Amino acid sequence: ESSGVRSLLCLCPLNCENKKILQDRFILFVQMSGKWYLAGFATNAQWFLRYKGTMGMGTAMFNAVDGDLDIKSHLKAKRSLMHNLAKKTDVPGKFSYVSRGSLNDMRIVDVKYDEYALVYTVKTIGDSSDAVIKLSTEVQEKFRQFASENGVLPENIVILPKNSDCPSE
Repeated sequence: ESSGVRSLLCLCPLNCENKKILQDRFILFVQMSGKWYLAGFATNAQWFLRYKGTMGMGTAMFNAVDGDLDIKSHLKAKRSLMHNLAKKTDVPGKFSYVSRGSLNDMRIVDVKYDEYALVYTVKTIGDSSDAVIKLSTEVQEKFRQFASENGVLPENIVILPKNSDCPSE
């Protein structure tokens, strides 16, 4: 595990057609293991519109388990701890998990293991879907551009403020 600060940013567009997803490539998921800081979110989803003004950085613990990813995350605004086992699929870099009644299709879009990961998640409940993207402060512009290209309104792309649980850079 790296001793540096590692960040995730999340994107959740409501309209999931024609997404610009980077080519899947071989990713060493064991290097994803460890603590990550949830540094930003981008989505047009209603839950985010309710909480975006009160959100601060959260944390996520990733552990590689037999090719799957065990994920424990904590979001300050919702004051909730979530635990999910993201199961690997036949597509490299793609995982699936069920959380709070939604089916989640998660892809690791881009990663520099000691700095950031860009994670794109499409959340489906019934016939409705949202998407989530995660990464670092050094790639905030890349995150903003990716979120914008995927239909998120500029006012709904938020870099979360640091809080007492998250280190300064």
